[in-house]
Amino acid sequence: MSFILPYLSGGLFNLLAFIVAVVIIVFIHELGHFMVGRWCGVKIEAFSIGFGREIFGFNDRHGTRWKLGWLPLGGYVRFEGDANAASLPDPDAKPSPTSLQGAKLWKRALIVLAGPVANFILAIGIFTAAFMLVGVPMSEPRVDEVIDGGAAKDAGIMAGDMIRQIDGKEIKTFSDIQDAMVLRDPLPTPLVIERNGQMLNITLTPRIVEITDPLGSKVRMAQIGIKHDGRADPTAANRLGPVAALEKGVEQTWFVSKTTLRYVGKIFTGTESASQLHGPIGVAKAAGDTMQSGPWVFISFIGLISVSIGLINLFPIPMLDGGHLVFYLIEAVLGRPASPAAQEWSFRIGLSAILMLMVLVTTNDIFTIFGH
Repeated sequence: MSFILPYLSGGLFNLLAFIVAVVIIVFIHELGHFMVGRWCGVKIEAFSIGFGREIFGFNDRHGTRWKLGWLPLGGYVRFEGDANAASLPDPDAKPSPTSLQGAKLWKRALIVLAGPVANFILAIGIFTAAFMLVGVPMSEPRVDEVIDGGAAKDAGIMAGDMIRQIDGKEIKTFSDIQDAMVLRDPLPTPLVIERNGQMLNITLTPRIVEITDPLGSKVRMAQIGIKHDGRADPTAANRLGPVAALEKGVEQTWFVSKTTLRYVGKIFTGTESASQLHGPIGVAKAAGDTMQSGPWVFISFIGLISVSIGLINLFPIPMLDGGHLVFYLIEAVLGRPASPAAQEWSFRIGLSAILMLMVLVTTNDIFTIFGH
């Protein structure tokens, strides 16, 4: 049996890292709902991290049950008047001034929106702290090698060139070049390069290549065919001040959001494969890998996942926060809430969609991690 111990210990480590990441992200998300709900005068019956049977819990002085469920795949805040953890209105409950359904429409919208916003705030805080305490790597946007047969070679880029702009965007570090190529289409792209003190305008068309990401998935990426030797860069990172770090933290959060939404859009248009989507198994493996790489790598991973959770919850799918916001928009237009039957059926459809997505991403994880 000794031959399975390394894998088992690795699996348990990944599970531990996954639970730590999920608990932090879910707690902050639900805390956003909780704090705004209490500020709006809505009674909160339960604050749960995890689903299923309660492992541990206690009641606070306001009568809210704080508890930990045995299945650490999410959480919920149950308000007065909710029929279930997804905040489906209880058709038999009479609206009261302290129930969610009895609150004004704008208050309900703020309560729902507060969860995703809390995730974005968490991500911005993590990225800001990283830029202040760890710093930004001092990598020049320098070309040290041009790959034969690549787009850069065809466009006349030479070793020693500095890439200063890509498609009008200023490039300060080599990582900026990599970010500019994420999910870029193979279309003519204008560049500004510096060569021997002179600025040159060139146009190249990136090549789409398939690489293997850290989770083992095949990922299609745009590349221009250059290499950078980090050994020639300064070894020290540039630690930013609070204001500059906050600006870059917001910028990083926006970049992750924009890239994620663009990828999702490409899935719907058929230009990207859904095989790159990962579920709990894949996220657990990534959590374990980043935790082993160091505390700040793991903390930054939490920031990335927090952005994703915030975005996913804004999708207009019943059961998610975005689905609630759609119903509130309908109520604002019609002057009355959607019927209980319509809400119940939409929530069933939303649940089915979420379950199908879970099957898809879990299948991806199984084939990616165990299929090699």
